[in-house]
Amino acid sequence: MWQAEHVKAILEKDGASVSLLGMTTQGDQILDRSLSKVGGKGLFVKELEVALEEQRADLAVHSLKDVPMALPDGFVLACVLEREDPRDAWVSNQYASLLDVPLGGVVGTSSLRRVALLRALRPDLRMEPLRGNLDTRLRKLDEGQYDGIVLASAGLKRLGLEARIRAVFSPEQMLPAAGQGALGIEIRSDRADVRQALQHQVHQPTWLAVAAERMVSRMMGGSCSVPLAAYATMDGDLLYLRAAWGDADGVRPLVHASARGVVRDDDAAMALGAQVARALQAQLGANPA
Repeated sequence: MWQAEHVKAILEKDGASVSLLGMTTQGDQILDRSLSKVGGKGLFVKELEVALEEQRADLAVHSLKDVPMALPDGFVLACVLEREDPRDAWVSNQYASLLDVPLGGVVGTSSLRRVALLRALRPDLRMEPLRGNLDTRLRKLDEGQYDGIVLASAGLKRLGLEARIRAVFSPEQMLPAAGQGALGIEIRSDRADVRQALQHQVHQPTWLAVAAERMVSRMMGGSCSVPLAAYATMDGDLLYLRAAWGDADGVRPLVHASARGVVRDDDAAMALGAQVARALQAQLGANPA
């Protein structure tokens, strides 16, 4: 709802009249199992796409990291807003950093990407599932179920909970997920009027960065069931893309790939993403899983 209110305020500044259609998705409702076991990213968007299809809504606002790499026929990603902090945050009532957690400590996360990267940093720790909205996750931490939990910095900051962050992982420590920290706006592909209205809200550096990231994810079978990280930054026209593939079981070492290139349009961004994905695939062999 914060995301929807944020986009509503932006559009109203442009003179649009906007109302909110609040909805709960399956991803919000199924909290006792990890997303990788119950359907993945699409659980957060399907109900919203039904509302678009039935013309009850003109646009849907998503956390971009929750949006499947391939949208269903008839839908398109029309806008990506300027990215919030894409990094992961360490939240703990006892320990100032992951390194301070004692041997065998318990860390909460349900992200396979985070599990793989955390295992690379601290293979001695026990990773336990953590689902629910932000308040629920923090409550479970406060009840003592975990020594610490890992959450997206962006979500904590947007909800005024930045004070709960004890430390922020640098991308070198914990490479973010594709699209992390960015908001995407989905519409029906036949709504040229809505797409046109959103065009000047597109933050081009973020748009190109996430296009490269999402291409890596698409080529690697990207979903909640793969331990993949992909993160791009732009400096002028130069895009720097990094990706990592991990093993949530800690058996296989992390595999990294990166590339730099001049990127001025979608095609160049996706080409760079494909280059990095092929580099990962070459290291992983025919069957990355």
